[in-house]
Amino acid sequence: MAKVKTYAVKRSERRVPLEVGVQIAGHPDAPAGVERTFTQDVSSRGARVRTMQRWQTNDRLLIASQPDFRATARVAYCQPVWGEGYAIGLEFLEPAGQWIIAPAQVQERTLNG
Repeated sequence: MAKVKTYAVKRSERRVPLEVGVQIAGHPDAPAGVERTFTQDVSSRGARVRTMQRWQTNDRLLIASQPDFRATARVAYCQPVWGEGYAIGLEFLEPAGQWIIAPAQVQERTLNG
């Protein structure tokens, strides 16, 4: 019997459990076009968001939050949650404005240093 290799994708950042009000748009079956919802956890590069719509992996959507954050995002996963709806993992592709968590500072190494 052949062995199947599985690979775990390790996050480059830890997610922080935090509920942030967001709007998501772009689902082809959403009647109103925009869904107001909340995050379950966040990082500077993405978020886990509760939604009533079923999304497909790699779908693109728009996410916005107060006061001025907007981003195109990729759906990394969509999981049914207990009760109603789904949880989607989002990867921010084109963020603009101030998100709730700022990107980590890149430490530059010098040749002399």
